[in-house]
Amino acid sequence: MVRKQIYIDQHQNTLLKKKAKALGVTEAELVREALERHLVASIGIKRKTTAWDEEKKFIRGRMRLGHGKKKEARRWSREELYDRKDVS
Repeated sequence: MVRKQIYIDQHQNTLLKKKAKALGVTEAELVREALERHLVASIGIKRKTTAWDEEKKFIRGRMRLGHGKKKEARRWSREELYDRKDVS
């Protein structure tokens, strides 16, 4: 085995202690089991990058619009961005 040192949140620590005590196993055993389950379950998961690729394309397009050039006058007001209902 290889020794690893990790930080966990306080609520995770509390839950880990309770679960280990209830099952009669060590906290380390629970951490190893959880890690194994996660790693095995995520083998078939492929990272989907299409959304990020589209976002990068959008950002680059926006950067090309006005970077270093005279910017077009804004045709909207800040108030128009909010869905406001007149309250009388």
